[in-house]
Amino acid sequence: MPVTSQRLNIVTTLDYALPVPAQVLMQIGVARLPDQRILGETLDIGGLPVAIHVAAHGGVGERAWLTPDSALQVRYEAQIDITRETLPLANLFADALTVLPADAIEYLLPSRYCPVDTLHAASMEMFGNLAGGAAVEAACDWIGSHLSYVPGASHGGTTAIDTFHSREGVCRDYAHLLVTLVRGIGIPARVVSAYAPGVNPPDFHALVQVWLAGGWRLVDATGMADPAQTAIIGIGRDAADISFLTIFGSAFLNEQAVSVELA
Repeated sequence: MPVTSQRLNIVTTLDYALPVPAQVLMQIGVARLPDQRILGETLDIGGLPVAIHVAAHGGVGERAWLTPDSALQVRYEAQIDITRETLPLANLFADALTVLPADAIEYLLPSRYCPVDTLHAASMEMFGNLAGGAAVEAACDWIGSHLSYVPGASHGGTTAIDTFHSREGVCRDYAHLLVTLVRGIGIPARVVSAYAPGVNPPDFHALVQVWLAGGWRLVDATGMADPAQTAIIGIGRDAADISFLTIFGSAFLNEQAVSVELA
């Protein structure tokens, strides 16, 4: 499939009130990757001391330490050029476990929100007769036909097993369930935080990358995001690794907005 160029304009604003000073670990900037180029980027942290930047999980993207006293007001703007090849999943083979790169192995294992061991039998029963991308595609189709997208249906502690039984959730729940089912049949899978046009309601979006045919392939279990128009922020074992804000203290949301438009 030919590679096409897609340009995105991204604007994100965060406004939180803090009752007491806190440390905040933020990850909202688009990652610098070979298939997505940052044409322009600004980050306004509302007069806070200069942020301390550190590498994010797996070395994909950056996190920033912020030290707000009573308010966190952030505005991030970026213009992104995406040149990502997207291949039909069904045509991609699964690599033998013994030849996986070392950094892909952790994405076979259970994690906080992805209890692979608990759903292993169900994964094998539903998709174990398929191989590679065909199995991933079948798992994605099953989720799309059995889950309802319901804002507010889940919370910060909801796991893939909860979603499997409730059959409803938001993008992170869809991603956790797909990751868990795919890991259960022996294919590495990880959660991705991203910006994408067409997400409803507009917000940070959670997708999945699966390791097939020697590389990571983007898949959206919700069907809202086109991998060719998706700007990756970060990756991780599950949502705990890709949170856009981790606040070591307490905070109250005043306003938050994410706008992603095709240029």
